[in-house]
Amino acid sequence: MQSVVETNSKGQKTVKNACLEPCAIEKGMRLIGGKWKGSIIYHLKDEPVRFNDLARMLGGASKKMVDQRLKELEQEGMIVRKVLSERPIAVTYELTEFGRSALDILEQLRVWSESHQIQLNKN
Repeated sequence: MQSVVETNSKGQKTVKNACLEPCAIEKGMRLIGGKWKGSIIYHLKDEPVRFNDLARMLGGASKKMVDQRLKELEQEGMIVRKVLSERPIAVTYELTEFGRSALDILEQLRVWSESHQIQLNKN
């Protein structure tokens, strides 16, 4: 239900149907909106990627940050971690079906961002 602001005869405003918990958009942003999360999901779109390769793809992110975000995405059911070998440890990450469901949104965000680059560079 959408929130509505009403003004009474004295000019006082009240909100009807205020959000008492995070709305669907906020919940979605918590899943894919964290720093580097969208980029990680996007880089996993084509195939499984090994940790070090993924860290290189995300040039500005530290390995600690990449590891933290991967753990969060795994806990949220967006990606799956597969161990290739124990010694030396080698793992890959790939999207789950749930993770793949975010790709259309991220692609639209990429296109929107590229088409509004001038405005976004001002911020």
